[in-house]
Amino acid sequence: MTFLEVVFDNYFYLGSITIFLIGFHTLLTHSNLIKKVIGMNIMETAIFLFIVSIGYIRDRHPPIVVEGEPHMMINPLPSALVLTGIVVGVSLTAFALSLIVKLYKYYGTVDIDEIMEIRSRES
Repeated sequence: MTFLEVVFDNYFYLGSITIFLIGFHTLLTHSNLIKKVIGMNIMETAIFLFIVSIGYIRDRHPPIVVEGEPHMMINPLPSALVLTGIVVGVSLTAFALSLIVKLYKYYGTVDIDEIMEIRSRES
């Protein structure tokens, strides 16, 4: 099996790593707090894609029991973990955005560099 065949067979891993790096780059390079939260959500989505990709097995069926002949099923645990992660991620995003609203009301900006400059002038 050549390198390209391995890459094309596992394209979802490469895609999730690429999406994660885009979110990580957004988180590190932008000083706007809302953009940082968006970058964090992009990274979170990439991790969810990666976990679901690990749980997928080719030529298997979803874990739904139907009448008739039994068939091989995929593992439902990664999907359950992703659903739990989505709930935690949404609540974390809501909390972060509520903190950003409070910071905006107090400092008048959502730029972290400007907030740090205002804080250094206050002390």
